Amino acid sequence: MAHVMAASELVTATIKRPFQNDDDNSSNGNGNADGKPKARRREADPAAALAAARHEFGEHGGVNMSIEASATFTVMEPDTMRRLFAGELGPERGDLYIYSRHFNPTVLALGRQMAALEGTEAAYCTASGMSAISSVLMQLVGAGGHVVASRCLYGGTHALLSRFLPRASGVRATFVDADDEAAVRAAVRPGETRVVYVETMSNPTLAVADIPMLARVAHDAGAKLVVDNTFTPMVVSPARLGADVVVHSVSKFISGGADIIAGAICGPASLVNAMMDLQEGALMLLGPTMNAKVAFELSERLPHLPLRMQEHSRRAAEYASRMRRLGLRVAYPGLPDHPHHARLLAIANPGYGAGGMLCVDMGTEDRANRLMHHLQNTTRFGLMAVSLGYYETLMSCSGSSTSSEMPPEDRARAGISPGLVRMSVGYNGTLEQRWAQFERALSLMQQQQQQHPDRDAAAKYCKIVEWHS
Repeated sequence: MAHVMAASELVTATIKRPFQNDDDNSSNGNGNADGKPKARRREADPAAALAAARHEFGEHGGVNMSIEASATFTVMEPDTMRRLFAGELGPERGDLYIYSRHFNPTVLALGRQMAALEGTEAAYCTASGMSAISSVLMQLVGAGGHVVASRCLYGGTHALLSRFLPRASGVRATFVDADDEAAVRAAVRPGETRVVYVETMSNPTLAVADIPMLARVAHDAGAKLVVDNTFTPMVVSPARLGADVVVHSVSKFISGGADIIAGAICGPASLVNAMMDLQEGALMLLGPTMNAKVAFELSERLPHLPLRMQEHSRRAAEYASRMRRLGLRVAYPGLPDHPHHARLLAIANPGYGAGGMLCVDMGTEDRANRLMHHLQNTTRFGLMAVSLGYYETLMSCSGSSTSSEMPPEDRARAGISPGLVRMSVGYNGTLEQRWAQFERALSLMQQQQQQHPDRDAAAKYCKIVEWHS
């Protein structure tokens, strides 16, 4: 099984208890002489934390770690197998492995890097972002439990909470305006609510979650705050702000190549230990296993993530400013007039900007489609495709694509306009080259509007419209 590892070196990990909590006392070097646990120093800057994580060398001394592609592992003596299954031996006790659904050395190393990135004790790497999200929710909520969730979420997550989990396990979800503390508190069901679930930056409207506030509300209710940080790796570190669990679709910015499907769960060692339990753990029993070759690929890309996120953010900020000056209705948290601009400044890690996502609201799906047509097929500004974090700009009309699982009334409540174009701003080519392509596409669309005014009688395309969250 794809598995996890605490961010620092652990000596006593076993199959049944692979991760050690910060507050565990130990006589193996993790504790002080008086029996009290050592305080672990975690770097505040994610790039520094990644650089401080343990480096894995190859089997023959290579600067890159080896890929352990084996599904199963041999032992030299029959009794070793018994001791492995009993939890007496394991990766950190004898450097022994059983089966890659339990532990795989290559995936373990990636888990260590992800834990360092998010500043958590442990991280578990999965085969997809949705497998990470669904496993966490099933583990934490349980049959008949209750979730308070933001009303604006990725469509797949919304469908999981509103349709699949209620049918499969009786989980109930209440969707609220996550920006309204009173509404979030009112939605909590004492003794029933197990999770408060939000996205750091909502998909697709780019609202920024007040993570410290939501953590207080969740913890007051005895619940866990789970935060999807897919849009904002490096930019925001939710666990450092009070979130209990951070999930990622690693397929996006962390991968950066639009060629890998993967996910990650970052959180406390106690949670990941429970999820790895042989009898009751969601990860162990559902088996969302990451392939070792995928883990190797991702581990080679993580060191470049800080540089990539800085350039994604720089270009998105510049495009958003120029689009606004053209009179477009643009949403970008890096703009001073975005309703959550000050909030993002308060919680963001310095030096990584406001992220690589922006939205342009064209009002109607027809106008959105015409703009995207020219941007891709005429001027080559970007590509019409879902997903994000690619080096080319990707764009989609959210209401008819990644948010289409939501009923129309839910999309309206979430602020998802039919003409909302979500852009994941890439960094290929020069900034001025790409901007010239955008302006040309916009000009061509305006010319079409003048030639066919009946198609846009209800709207003035170039009128400045104030953005409302």
